Amino acid sequence: MGSTAHHGGEGVGRRDLIKRSAALGLVAAPGMGLLSACASSGGGGQGKAKAGKKTARNPLAVNETAKMEFVLFDGGFGKEYAQDAVKIYQKDFPKATVKFSATQKIQSTLQPRFNQGNPPDLIDNSGAEQMDMGVLVGKNQLADLTPLLDAPSYDDPNKKVRDTLRPGIVEMGQFDGKPVWILYYAYTVYGVWYSQKALDSLDAEYPQTWDQMLAVCEKAKKKGMAGWTYAGKYPYYLPFSLYPMIGKVGGREVLDAIDNLEPNAWKHPAVKACFEAYYELYKKGYILRGTPGLDHIQSQTAWAKGKALFIPNGSWVENESANVIPADFNLAVSAPTGIDSSDKLPFGTIWASGGEPFIVPAKAANGEGGMEQLRIMLSEASSKNFTAKVKSLTAYNGGTTGITLTPGLKSGVAALDKAGSNVVNPRIQDWYVQLQKEKIGVAGLGEMMAGRLTPAEAIKKIQGFADEAAKDTSIKHYKHQ
Repeated sequence: MGSTAHHGGEGVGRRDLIKRSAALGLVAAPGMGLLSACASSGGGGQGKAKAGKKTARNPLAVNETAKMEFVLFDGGFGKEYAQDAVKIYQKDFPKATVKFSATQKIQSTLQPRFNQGNPPDLIDNSGAEQMDMGVLVGKNQLADLTPLLDAPSYDDPNKKVRDTLRPGIVEMGQFDGKPVWILYYAYTVYGVWYSQKALDSLDAEYPQTWDQMLAVCEKAKKKGMAGWTYAGKYPYYLPFSLYPMIGKVGGREVLDAIDNLEPNAWKHPAVKACFEAYYELYKKGYILRGTPGLDHIQSQTAWAKGKALFIPNGSWVENESANVIPADFNLAVSAPTGIDSSDKLPFGTIWASGGEPFIVPAKAANGEGGMEQLRIMLSEASSKNFTAKVKSLTAYNGGTTGITLTPGLKSGVAALDKAGSNVVNPRIQDWYVQLQKEKIGVAGLGEMMAGRLTPAEAIKKIQGFADEAAKDTSIKHYKHQ
């Protein structure tokens, strides 16, 4: 499956992005709130399985004879990784029957079952027909996954499951506070993607300060290569490198204030400095000519052909552009370049976050079984199996030793290692999809990078959009706790 169909020129929606990413075996950041689920908690309901015996081998007290039903989103990650994990469940609980199925139509297949009170025990709620998480949480239709997170990990009884996960995974599953409703299984690295071969040919290192960035772009320009390109038609790709740069320059609290729709959040000096830095790329002629008219596939193709050095993107780009990236390209990703040594966070600060949301319904007959299946999937063996099969990391923090990693994946792992705890996770694209895409992306950043707004005008406009969203009572508002 190639590029996505774009509806009425509104660009690749988060839903489309997820659908496309899933169809191509990529990781897309989860979007929420585009599809409203007609969730009501009526219906007859189903009997709960009696609890089993809690043992060291069965810490969640799964009923060893109860049926367990698992419905997977049938996307580009395929079914095999899940089927392999199901086999382990069946080996651990030989008296249990497991009903496993995969579908692209998550909402139309499962929403009626939620309404009737007989949902499956574990669901990969992803793809174009993803059920609206906010609605499911708001109607108390999901089980709190804290028992799973506090259970001993599958590999090491002395380590809780939560202690084996990558940064941000637990927080991403929370809405307004403590319970964890969602476990994101895949893991995306966002940043600035480039060809190490092209960078070497300029006799340059990846730039850590903005002066160095401008110098590298000047070198590229002299060789007939643009410094940057991006998805001009869908400029909400720009934040994949711009947001973590803002976090690096001004600290996490600046991103939190933006997520929280605080008044004047966009007027922070760090935002101004980063917008002015990006605008300089336009003013100095370092952006590939015609970029504002390119979609994601066209910009990635131009970049893969060596017409531009850098592109902001997510780790799905390796798979999505596999047919145009040359064999000797040596794909690499880096955390964003900062301004200078006065930045709040060190070079290496990067945006990475979860994709592929798994949920256990509150009314599942065998919710413990659903959680146990997830516990198995979060083992080192299952995680390795996923990464080897689909070129993507999982939420399990590790699971890459002994696997031959593709260049982009290898570079992503190295970037995460370098970042350490300096991983940021802006939530605005999950919480306020339309604000992020149409307003901040297209009407703000897109216009600025095309030279039609100055940084000061873009900031004023974007702050106005954020203020409107904050006052809009028709949308659910979220806050960092």
